[in-house]
Amino acid sequence: MKKLFALSALAAFFFGTVQAQTPEAKPKPSPAAKVSETLPNGTVITIDYSQPALKGRVMGKDVEPMDGKVWRAGANDATVFEVSKDVKINGQTLPAGKYGFFTLVQNGQWTFIFNKVAKQWGAFSYAQDQDALRVPAKAGKTAAPVERLTYTISKAGEVALSWGDVKVWVTVQ
Repeated sequence: MKKLFALSALAAFFFGTVQAQTPEAKPKPSPAAKVSETLPNGTVITIDYSQPALKGRVMGKDVEPMDGKVWRAGANDATVFEVSKDVKINGQTLPAGKYGFFTLVQNGQWTFIFNKVAKQWGAFSYAQDQDALRVPAKAGKTAAPVERLTYTISKAGEVALSWGDVKVWVTVQ
């Protein structure tokens, strides 16, 4: 009986010590975010992404997107773009489904890339031959600086990426 009591006390001590050393969950530097909108025709657009912050850095110089390099358009896992029905983006067809979403900036011209491989870490395994669609995107300035990368989807189908003083968008129909 004494051995059982001693073992129980020892187990309780070790369990308490382990519990006391468990660190508190800290906020992630690039928290997960999700935006979804239903268009008038019933199409649901959903974007799953992680939100990097500028933290005083300059986009295109200190932090992605870099000119001429494919970017995961977020942080951590590649951003996932999902449409519930076939859609047209800038007049080009994208079938219903989930896509890895990437961007490419070349000499100030933006391209939105919808890749057939939805689940990938960053752009490290990105393969251009898996692209379902590439479309040019319009670029402009935000009304005010945006610290964390943010996606918005309007009821009219404007899908926009905003970060720093840059806003880039396409129209989804």
